[in-house]
Amino acid sequence: MNYYIVTGAAGFIGSKIVEGLNRRGVTEIIAVDNLAHADKFKNLAGCEIADYMDQVDLPKQLEALEGSVEAILHQGACSDTMESDGRFMMENNYAYSRRLLDWTQEEEIPLLYASSASVYGSGPDYREERSCERPLNVYGYSKFLFDQVVRLRLPEASAQIVGLRYFNVYGPNETHKGRMASVALHAYHQLKSEGKVKLFVGSDGYRDGEQRRDFIYVDDVVAVNLWFLERGGVSGIFNCGSGRAQTFNRVAVAVINAVNGTQDTLHDIVSKGLIEYVPFPEKLVGKYQSFTEADLTKLRNAGYPGEFMTVEQGVAAYMKELQRK
Repeated sequence: MNYYIVTGAAGFIGSKIVEGLNRRGVTEIIAVDNLAHADKFKNLAGCEIADYMDQVDLPKQLEALEGSVEAILHQGACSDTMESDGRFMMENNYAYSRRLLDWTQEEEIPLLYASSASVYGSGPDYREERSCERPLNVYGYSKFLFDQVVRLRLPEASAQIVGLRYFNVYGPNETHKGRMASVALHAYHQLKSEGKVKLFVGSDGYRDGEQRRDFIYVDDVVAVNLWFLERGGVSGIFNCGSGRAQTFNRVAVAVINAVNGTQDTLHDIVSKGLIEYVPFPEKLVGKYQSFTEADLTKLRNAGYPGEFMTVEQGVAAYMKELQRK
């Protein structure tokens, strides 16, 4: 019996990957996570897994798992871009990932892992090239540094290694992320509790709410992961975004229209007072990505055929899910 190990399995993307594996009939899954924030268990409650393991125990159990693992999908990390404890970030994100890389190469099994668009810093180019990578915080640096190790290992790799640089992912199962949750979720909660959505005033040359990010729906992220999992001969570091930079205003409009059942324009919505532009936080100055857009050339050249939802499509699906609860 061979297991699939999913780290961060009770988290946002990890739990959706477990769901995706289940849809394909895969239930021999070892779910690895840290349930110090116990409410995350809800993300796994509807899934079928073979076992659960705390994240601190996995490295200790690797020897016992030799010969019985099909692949590791490594989604676990500290994703708080404002985390100031660099030692914790480097141990949790970088050193832990290196242990899994070494082990999967020894076992000759695939490692698919979560990298991040944060490695690019403020851009302006978002290609999987060293010249484009300028992380703005220690979270981005931890992801960047592991990507560099992978690049060194790829020419002599004994098994598939795939790093996916996630852009702004949103969708079901992210509620536990708190302030690190997506713009779409924050907008939904603000609309329900305050009757309006709050966005930042203009920054870095953008008008109010016109900062632009590459927003990607979580189902599309899962599809990319599973596509690579089925193609063991394809390795590398790839962007995982929609390939479209879309404004925060557009996200807010999509949320408001989906929740209210309207088709209002931005002008209509601002006129009704449904969006409030708030001061830009001082602590984010110089650490904020006002523009991101994934260059999908490398992903497409690898053969990935899937299309990605627009903000309107993804937000509509997300709001429908949230309003069911």
